[in-house]
Amino acid sequence: MERIKFNQIPKEMVEKLMGIEKYLKESTLDFQLLELMRLRVAQINKCTYCIDMHYKELRHKGETELRLSTISVWNNTSFFTEKERVVLKFTEALTELSEKDISDDIFNALTKYFNTEEICNITFAVSQINTWTRLVRTFKLPAGNYKVQK
Repeated sequence: MERIKFNQIPKEMVEKLMGIEKYLKESTLDFQLLELMRLRVAQINKCTYCIDMHYKELRHKGETELRLSTISVWNNTSFFTEKERVVLKFTEALTELSEKDISDDIFNALTKYFNTEEICNITFAVSQINTWTRLVRTFKLPAGNYKVQK
C-alpha cells in the first residue's frame, strides 16, 4: 500500500527533480542509452514502478524485446554494443557503490566513447535514477499505471 502518494510529495522537491530530468533530456546523451541505464538501475534497486516506466519508454522508442528481456544479464550476451556495455558496467558499479571505489578500468573505458561533460552527465543520470528509485520504494508508489507521453 502506498505510504505517500505522488501528489503528496512537496511540490518544490518534484520541481527540482524534474529540473534535473529536463537538464539530462537536453544534454547530448542519447535518450535510448539513458533509458537503458535507468532500467538497469531500477532492476538493481528492485523498483517495480521505475522498471515499468523505463521498460515502456524503451518499447515506445523501438527497443527490442530481446534486449529488454536480457538487460539484467547484458554482460553475458552479445546484444549490446561496446559503448552500451561500458555505460552499463559503470552504471552498475555506481549503483552498487559501497566499500568499493569505481575502478580506473571502468572509468577509463568511458573516456573511449564520452567527453568529460558527457561522463559528468552519465554520472548525474545514474545518481538521479538512484534517487528516484529510493523515493519510489520508500513511498511505495504502485507499478503498472505509467503511460508514455507521446
